[in-house]
Amino acid sequence: MQLSIIILNYNVHYFLELCLQSVEAAIKNLDAEIIVVDNNSQDDSCKMIKKKFPNVKLIENKENTGFSKGNNIGVKQAKGEYLCVLNPDTVIAENTFKTLLAFAEKQNNLGIVGCKLIDGNGNFLPESKRNVPVTKIAINKALGNSKNYYVNHLKENEIGNVDVFVGAFMFLKRSVYRRVKGFDEDYFMYGEDIDISYKVKKAGYQSVYFGEITAIHYKGESTLKDKTYAKRFYGAMQIFYKKHFKSNFVFDALVFFGIQSAKLFGTKVSIEKMNFENYSLISNTINKALALKLSKPLILLSIAAAHKENTQIIFDANHVSYQSMIAEMSNSEKNKNLSFKILPKNANFILGSHSSKSRGEVIHF
Repeated sequence: MQLSIIILNYNVHYFLELCLQSVEAAIKNLDAEIIVVDNNSQDDSCKMIKKKFPNVKLIENKENTGFSKGNNIGVKQAKGEYLCVLNPDTVIAENTFKTLLAFAEKQNNLGIVGCKLIDGNGNFLPESKRNVPVTKIAINKALGNSKNYYVNHLKENEIGNVDVFVGAFMFLKRSVYRRVKGFDEDYFMYGEDIDISYKVKKAGYQSVYFGEITAIHYKGESTLKDKTYAKRFYGAMQIFYKKHFKSNFVFDALVFFGIQSAKLFGTKVSIEKMNFENYSLISNTINKALALKLSKPLILLSIAAAHKENTQIIFDANHVSYQSMIAEMSNSEKNKNLSFKILPKNANFILGSHSSKSRGEVIHF
């Protein structure tokens, strides 16, 4: 088998449904499998998979095992020569895996391949390509200076060598994953993507950022939105340094004060709700049920049509390819004062996110 896609899910039913639709379109005519590991979701995710995606291999954990262990469980069941570790809140284009497989077959000593990630509004996510956060870089990042944390010499649409990728999208050979012993299960959540990237680098492989492939990652890079996240984030960084670098008093102090500050000042994660002057449906036909749900008129347009400002663009996946959606969202010149949502195939909801700092919005109709 060529490829196994591993998706770890936890309570993102609707985003997972859209993700699986895009992945199924991307593995058409490929010798590939989809494995979903569910970390004891309480939102009917598993019921939805069994009903709508019978060809997906579903592993139902009885507890939330965390990111590292959950993905390792999935990889143990994988049969593909290549793996793609993919977040459930992503959308990929139809040509993604065909392009990456063709690229990978021509490389020697290939480590991880990452791609260009954009948020739900089409904005580039800089965590798509990162440097190893050695002590000085990590301290500056913790103090708000990200200049050297991200790889800035490589443009977002280019292809080049990069050391660290985000766990939302990682493409690599199963043999490489096994050689570095997969994700380190000392991490529950956050930091494990940096850790495996660094282990692959230390093992002598060359990882590559492939900016010609773009995927949507709705959640984007997490921010210090709540106490639990902050504690896990700083704790993960502490684990990484203890494993790979010498102890540093300044960094340890920043970790300590970061956790304490989060306990005192942590905030709740927001769920966005936005109002727009116009709603435009990119489709071949108007959806009457959706039109009735929205507070303002729904205009039917082609994907090539000009967009007015302050408009919610809704892509109908029944008629528009994921590749076309992603290309349209990536066009920064058109994104000003626009927002995007997607109507999945045969669905009675639309979803999307205006910002990588919120959980986005699901609208049922």
